[in-house]
Amino acid sequence: MNCFKSGLPARISGILLAGYWLLAAGSPLQAQTMVKFATLAPDGSTWMKAVTQFTLEASSKTAGRVKFKVYAGGVAGDEKDVVRKIRLGQLQAGGFTGVGIGEIAPEARLLDTPFLFNNAREIDYIYKTFDADFRKIFESRGYVLLGWAEVGSVNIFSNTPVTRPEDLKSLKIWLWEGDPIAEAMYAALKVKPIPLSVMDVMTSLQTGMINGVYGSPLSVIALQWFTRMKYVFSLPITNASGAVLLSKKTFDALSKEDQKVMLELGEKHFRALTLQSRKDNEQSVAILKTKKLVFTDPAGPGVIAEFERAGDEARLSLIGRLYSRELLDKVAGALKTFRAAKPAAVPH
Repeated sequence: MNCFKSGLPARISGILLAGYWLLAAGSPLQAQTMVKFATLAPDGSTWMKAVTQFTLEASSKTAGRVKFKVYAGGVAGDEKDVVRKIRLGQLQAGGFTGVGIGEIAPEARLLDTPFLFNNAREIDYIYKTFDADFRKIFESRGYVLLGWAEVGSVNIFSNTPVTRPEDLKSLKIWLWEGDPIAEAMYAALKVKPIPLSVMDVMTSLQTGMINGVYGSPLSVIALQWFTRMKYVFSLPITNASGAVLLSKKTFDALSKEDQKVMLELGEKHFRALTLQSRKDNEQSVAILKTKKLVFTDPAGPGVIAEFERAGDEARLSLIGRLYSRELLDKVAGALKTFRAAKPAAVPH
């Protein structure tokens, strides 16, 4: 049909023709989603490398429909600030440690409780077994889990040696302000910590306000806290969880195809990050030793049992505050079953 002969103005026919070609080409002007992503992880760290790989591949595989702006190194604030900004729509996603996770889904903090796990195989088994349960909890709070990103085994770093619970009482030891897990652990050990934001730790170490911290070897190196420390207690007190969470509102606005891309790449990159973090934590122990930090061992098996009893006490004290007795019993029961299984029958 000749639009000019039909009497349609040339301008209108041009608009219609342009619209036709846009539709035929699959609407290349489709709206983009900008995901503003915040994390405490510093630039250059293992975590930031994984985040960068994830965001680049996600943008590529969605043909640019999903783009990212990443705020690293805590420039967007502490994890509580990041959660608040996501709720306000100022940010859309974050990489969180247990403290941030607890602001969103307190139940998941069960995974951070002291002396719960004995090794990485137990950790992997419980996370896999309860993955669907925790995903539902996150979604009920307005978030989608893109992937677990384990921080790793946590040790106590100090300027005086620690070999037994009594040694902690003489330390000016840091507590991540508002962290109920650490509060419960210290309470069970009869220790009085000094609560501070994670952003204030380095300054407080420099001024002598605190002389003890806790963290994974990798994170303590990344944050440079190790430069103010002399000793490391070799017994890990817990395994610190981590997760990458996206606002459900943002996720729901994506096409089904792009949602699938985000979930698949999240599982791929953040599972790889967990495995790499474990390797890096092992290497970090060696680095700390070259930096002349002294690793101290528990003063006998009785001391280990004393710490484990404190872990049990802390876990029980959090029932009703963070998680239900039912959830605790389910996780404890699954661990018991796993530990009782014959090695050949236990999945790797």
